[in-house]
Amino acid sequence: MRTIFLLFFLLQVSLVTRAQKLRVAVAGITHGHVGWILGRADKGDIELCGIYEPDTALAKSYAKRYGFSEQLLYHQLPTMLDAVKPEAVLGFGSVFSHLQVVEACAPRGIHVMVEKPLAVSLEHALKMEKLARQHGIHLLTNYETSWYPSVAKTFQLCLDSGYAGNIRKVVIHDGHQGPKEIGCSPEFLAWLTDPAGNGGGALVDFGCYGANLMTHLMQGRKPLSVTAITRQFKPQVYPKVDDDATIVVDYGHAQCIIQASWNWPFSRKDMEVYGDKGFVFAPDKNTLLLRNNEKMAAARRQVTAADIPVYEDPFRYLHDVVRGKITVPAGGLYELSNNVMVVRILEAAKTSARTGKTVKL
Repeated sequence: MRTIFLLFFLLQVSLVTRAQKLRVAVAGITHGHVGWILGRADKGDIELCGIYEPDTALAKSYAKRYGFSEQLLYHQLPTMLDAVKPEAVLGFGSVFSHLQVVEACAPRGIHVMVEKPLAVSLEHALKMEKLARQHGIHLLTNYETSWYPSVAKTFQLCLDSGYAGNIRKVVIHDGHQGPKEIGCSPEFLAWLTDPAGNGGGALVDFGCYGANLMTHLMQGRKPLSVTAITRQFKPQVYPKVDDDATIVVDYGHAQCIIQASWNWPFSRKDMEVYGDKGFVFAPDKNTLLLRNNEKMAAARRQVTAADIPVYEDPFRYLHDVVRGKITVPAGGLYELSNNVMVVRILEAAKTSARTGKTVKL
């Protein structure tokens, strides 16, 4: 009798867990980050119910690589959405494809999370924003740096505690040795190194991180101007796009220098925030260097998610947003208005680099 009761109890728990899972579909698999969801262990929060990819051979190869059923595969996005009725869709195609995903999902009331940046151009971004607000869906943008405890702690120290005083200068470095050099897949490289698919090269691929972080530090304020210089240090490898960019975003009272490159000798995502009283330096996801005293050396601190609340899993974040367990904060790193501003800054940077002039906003 006890065995029957235990089996019944476990069945009920399983049904409850399944009911609580967020039904998620994937739109496009050519982004190198798609492994984050296809290879994600079952944590009881996400149910992968469909995968859209127009390249049949590529889709079948990914099914074999990640061990999912080919029955999940669809070659038309609307067909998949109507067949599996996901609650949310993850965009893992080109940046150019993000608009197509939102155009298909928003009228159906399906929430969307895309990989950074939000859109390939400001025109696309504004269309996506209008659709999301018109149909009342969440439209989130995922950046790896949003998961970092050191980033969350930097914001707390600078915005809540005033540790560094008034922010005057922020320097942000992002990038790696280059997408080809680090072994990105051919299907990823095909659009990542094409201005039509990505919107640019390193300027877009890694400049978006700095624009996203600075927009949050400035609490959503529009900058006064953007100045940028781009270079092609490896035209034989990346003939169509820049592989190095320096972007200066000016707010009058503060300035952000974004250095985005496919030419670093190693991978990096770090941020330095300087105020009139001190500085906060986040060299990696778990380390901070702090100093606000003339006579003291910088103090090194290790920070984890146990020290400050931060979602280290973007798909858990999506689950909790859609389920209403948390509210996306205004101007937050995933939030729509922040990421429209990011695209606005990137577009101004591309114009500045092309014309050699500062772009006023």
